[in-house]
Amino acid sequence: MLAYDLQLFANDEGGEKTEEPTAKKIEDSRKEGQVAKSKELTSAAMLLAFFLCLRIFMSFIGERLVNVFPYFWRDIANETGDGFTHVRAWQIVLDTVQYIAITIAPFVIFAFVIAFLSQRIQITWKVTSKPMEPKLNKLSPISGFKRMFSKQSLFELVLSIFKIVVFSAVAYSVVKDNVGIFVTAYDLTIQDCLGILFDMVMELGIKISVTYLALALGDWVFQKWKHKKDLRMTKQEVKDEYKNQEGDPKVKSQQRQRMQQAARRRMMQSVPEADVVITNPTHFAVALKYDNTVSMAPVVVAKGADYLAFKIKDLAKENDIEIVEDKPLARMLYANVEVGNEIPPELYQAVAEVLAYVYKLKNKVS
Repeated sequence: MLAYDLQLFANDEGGEKTEEPTAKKIEDSRKEGQVAKSKELTSAAMLLAFFLCLRIFMSFIGERLVNVFPYFWRDIANETGDGFTHVRAWQIVLDTVQYIAITIAPFVIFAFVIAFLSQRIQITWKVTSKPMEPKLNKLSPISGFKRMFSKQSLFELVLSIFKIVVFSAVAYSVVKDNVGIFVTAYDLTIQDCLGILFDMVMELGIKISVTYLALALGDWVFQKWKHKKDLRMTKQEVKDEYKNQEGDPKVKSQQRQRMQQAARRRMMQSVPEADVVITNPTHFAVALKYDNTVSMAPVVVAKGADYLAFKIKDLAKENDIEIVEDKPLARMLYANVEVGNEIPPELYQAVAEVLAYVYKLKNKVS
């Protein structure tokens, strides 16, 4: 006879990641440096910025490059002789560095701003050192081998091939549109040819950059979807996180029960101090106490329904406290006044009549 383990056929309710990530799960992933961002978007934005910057500042850069040659080929020759000391040589080096820095400054500033904005658009600013911490699994050859042949690596390979095909098509289109210019180039001067070549390179660069940016935006949308999908949680993970944050519901329920029992015991201990217990008579019981030196109006010291109401009435009988049956008043007191609170003004008249009756029975003067 074959023995079957029925647990093998049991449905693992918490095994499949079907739940959306919680706010804590997303925050924890951010602390680990795991965010939804596309490296392609930053690269595409910087490439487009480079060609736009080249288009805008080309005259400025070209003029400065043209002007730098006379300095090196003519002015430095005049510095030879006894007056050319190491101080003067050092000054020439500093002037050269400053000149080059000013020339490339537009590129550097533009690239920094674009890189910052492309990152800022994708993710909010949050400083964390977790991504820089060494992890042993990254040094494992087995883990590296798995990453090489993972779905992510395959996707990146397909994306790279697709980008090459698209960029080649764009380049072919630009060259095809300008091929006629090369036929008549022998009639043009060198400066005209360089100008035409520059315009064609700029057209090619901007078109490829815009195409690259469109692909990068698609990659960014995909990365956001993939990141959210990777952060999905099982039902058991959601329950465990809730327990860790809020506490085990069973434990909290037991704590509430203990607190209610303690409050109930304190309330029942106040019943012997009451002046009167007003009943429904079977469903509700409300114990009132009036001390004009402590409060302006009578105070509800205990109240209960059903079983608790019977307990309050039994304690009242044991301590010779008057029990007055008044169904409307008992219902109103039970529904509207919490234990420890004074009765509302609209009930002053009805409660005063009950207390007057009780005081009269006990020969007390109100």
